[in-house]
Amino acid sequence: MRPRNDLRQYDDLADTWWDDGGPFAALHWLAEARGRLVPSPGPGAVAVDLGTGGGLMAGHLDGYHHVGLDLTRSALHVARRRGVMAAQADVRAVPLATASADLVVAGELFEHVRPLEPVVAEIARVLRPGGVVVFDTLNDTRFARTALVTIAERLPGGPPPRIHDPALFVAPDHLRALFAAQGVDVTMHGLRPSIREYLRFAMTRRGPVTMVRIRSLNGVYAGTGRKR
Repeated sequence: MRPRNDLRQYDDLADTWWDDGGPFAALHWLAEARGRLVPSPGPGAVAVDLGTGGGLMAGHLDGYHHVGLDLTRSALHVARRRGVMAAQADVRAVPLATASADLVVAGELFEHVRPLEPVVAEIARVLRPGGVVVFDTLNDTRFARTALVTIAERLPGGPPPRIHDPALFVAPDHLRALFAAQGVDVTMHGLRPSIREYLRFAMTRRGPVTMVRIRSLNGVYAGTGRKR
């Protein structure tokens, strides 16, 4: 049994990244929700996808030069097959020039990395003035630990068992303060799956599930920020 938040789990599941009814199903739903927050690109716009995994944002960044960074080589091989310019890198030391990105995507990343300060600092560094960050993560609440770990790991479409370590979940106020200190102002909202669509998925293991925007940040929450 792997320890919680062990990168080797992604090697174990390398063949399932694009199985939308498989263990990463919810990541497909979140990628679609993330895509709805992505601004329209200008000419030559660059999107840096931190923790790109198998490149699930590939269909949601049309018009951008999509650069994906991750530590897991097996995932990067999958991402490259989807057209992502993928490279192995630590998100705490991004190997890109300052002010080189119009958009940074950090989907389901912050709850896997410590310390957070250098990650946020690197996001701000590579963003151009006026550039946008799009992110989602898990709140450090009892509800999130129970609903998104204890229960969700046992449900169809839930996260693979032990993929998350609840000790790494991130309070929104803490994340907002880290971004503000780097000159990035963020707004946040909660997300939950459509109940009707999830029940259909649970019975059939087919079809997308829309992540619905909600006010509560107690579980999954998402946001955007703009560099001053």
